Amino acid sequence: MNIVCIAWGSLLWKPGPLKLASGWHPGGALLPLEFARDSDDSDELALVLCPGAPPAPTYWAYVDAPDLAAARAMLAAREKIAPGHPEFIGSIPAVGGAPVQHEIAAWLSARRIDAAIWTALPPKFAGSGGRKPSATEVVAFLASLEGETRQAAEFYLRRTPPHIDTPYRRVIARSLGWHPLREAGVTRMR
Repeated sequence: MNIVCIAWGSLLWKPGPLKLASGWHPGGALLPLEFARDSDDSDELALVLCPGAPPAPTYWAYVDAPDLAAARAMLAAREKIAPGHPEFIGSIPAVGGAPVQHEIAAWLSARRIDAAIWTALPPKFAGSGGRKPSATEVVAFLASLEGETRQAAEFYLRRTPPHIDTPYRRVIARSLGWHPLREAGVTRMR
């Protein structure tokens, strides 16, 4: 079974315990993404699947796993997802109640790839799961950060490849001057 991971954020530059069998390739499924998750475990405003957001490009890489369960477990470990939330790891074939991303299903079918995994965390803001913040709230949140926390949040946003150009990213760039890093266009390739 060939399994790929679809990615768009920090997985591209720090896959952690997710073992890859290839480098990251551009041309993944176009998905509705936005910087809309106040992360529980880091100082970033994470780029997540956000229903209603304009489609953005993604990357993909083969995963070094014997089966879908092992691939899902590696991604869950990397994303620090509790065992009680299997829906936060998306996959095709679907497991654990996560909604199927039809864009990914069509993309897999066109490429004759057996299975895919991806991070399926929803938007979250100010402690409210499922809540998508407004662009004004996002800028105010990021502007309020200080010191190392602010640097980490800025790095995450600026390190995200520039062609993942979301409406909030454009507002953040205008308001805070956080433009993509020159090297952000180059993901970690093997």
